[in-house]
Amino acid sequence: MTTIAAEIRFAEQRDATALAAVHAAAWRGAYAGIIPHRSLSGMISRRHAAWWMRAIRSGAGILVVDFGGETVGYATLGRNRTAALQAGGEIYELYLKPAFQGLGFGRRLFDAARRLLVDRDMPGLVIWALAENRIAVEFYERMGGSPMAEGRECFEGKALQKIAFVWP
Repeated sequence: MTTIAAEIRFAEQRDATALAAVHAAAWRGAYAGIIPHRSLSGMISRRHAAWWMRAIRSGAGILVVDFGGETVGYATLGRNRTAALQAGGEIYELYLKPAFQGLGFGRRLFDAARRLLVDRDMPGLVIWALAENRIAVEFYERMGGSPMAEGRECFEGKALQKIAFVWP
């Protein structure tokens, strides 16, 4: 019997093209019909391989999930950017290719990111999600996050509610 294991590791420069592909697939899957098409397409096109290369080179906190020789997800993380929320760390993004959602990779990536933040002396965690992204909202609720704050993002005149989930 062959066993294929998933690996979570730090992003490397060689991952830039794969990260751009995961980002595009995940964002189209998560936000099509929520974020207006022109805005969504623009955000995806700005995250090309060269953007990811610069982010990796700058030392940004980026974890990737590899499975069966393919990069299937990523998380970006660092210091909490919202002073009003009592948390040291923040997961800025946590995305998987749609075909790999619901298989446990998101939970493993979340746990690895949270452990890394604690190891880097950033206990407590905040994650923002668009309220209409029910898959993300339900995932963060299952992971034990408490909704603590709300905000708005505007895209082409369309205001979308976002929710901050916090873990102590």
